[in-house]
Amino acid sequence: MATAPEQHPESTGTPRVEPAPSGRASKKHQAERLFLSGPQRRGFELRLALDIFLEFIRGFRRLHFVGPCVTVFGSARFQEDHPYYAMAREVGARLAEAGFTVMTGGGPGIMEAANRGAKEAQGYSVGCNIRLPHEQASNPYLDVMVEFDHFFVRKTMLIKYSYAFIALPGGFGTFDEVFEALTLIQTGKIQNFPVVLMGRHYWQPLLDMLDNRLLQEKTIAPEDLNLLYVTDSPEDAVNYVRDIGLSRFGLTYGPRIKRRWFLLEWGR
Repeated sequence: MATAPEQHPESTGTPRVEPAPSGRASKKHQAERLFLSGPQRRGFELRLALDIFLEFIRGFRRLHFVGPCVTVFGSARFQEDHPYYAMAREVGARLAEAGFTVMTGGGPGIMEAANRGAKEAQGYSVGCNIRLPHEQASNPYLDVMVEFDHFFVRKTMLIKYSYAFIALPGGFGTFDEVFEALTLIQTGKIQNFPVVLMGRHYWQPLLDMLDNRLLQEKTIAPEDLNLLYVTDSPEDAVNYVRDIGLSRFGLTYGPRIKRRWFLLEWGR
């Protein structure tokens, strides 16, 4: 596992689904709960499948021209005065200065901080927000904001358009996103793009478990630990992403994609 020099910032039946509050997001949320509760009527499942398909298409069209992205993961719960917020803000700025579009989940906390840093550095900032019954408002530092009803569609977008992933401290959602990226890399579904964990003290218990439990039980291979790079330095994290992502693996920004007027592809 690569690390940087340590620093110190701190059944067949159909289950019943309880009614959800009114509102578009709540109705979508209730439909998804029902869908995930087991077999439903064929018409319901077909309609939901079509809705999911259209959500993918909307995401593809909105994000087709955002440029080479790095996705920053992290908790929505850290406030502006928290050291991890400041760390994410600097990461966003340095990514923008390195020529990357900064993509996040579009919400508050770490996501806001990374988008804010990118905007302050005159970079391009993108958010993939999730609609919830109790709305998660998007942050105000976005050039492009796309809203999703389904977590798995949103997560696909956060991974599809990125050359690298930087994870700051977070909860279940952040862990889900990090391990999704690692699984796709481990299984060869995406290239061996950099995955950076920032906040060594926060992630150390997880790293110990990977090393002392998963590796010892042979549920992962020794080389799997090398998929993670751990640092507390925003400068080091961005340099690693740039040097590894663009040099060692021969990645490029790719040719500029031409806009097609007949597909209504105008603007930036």
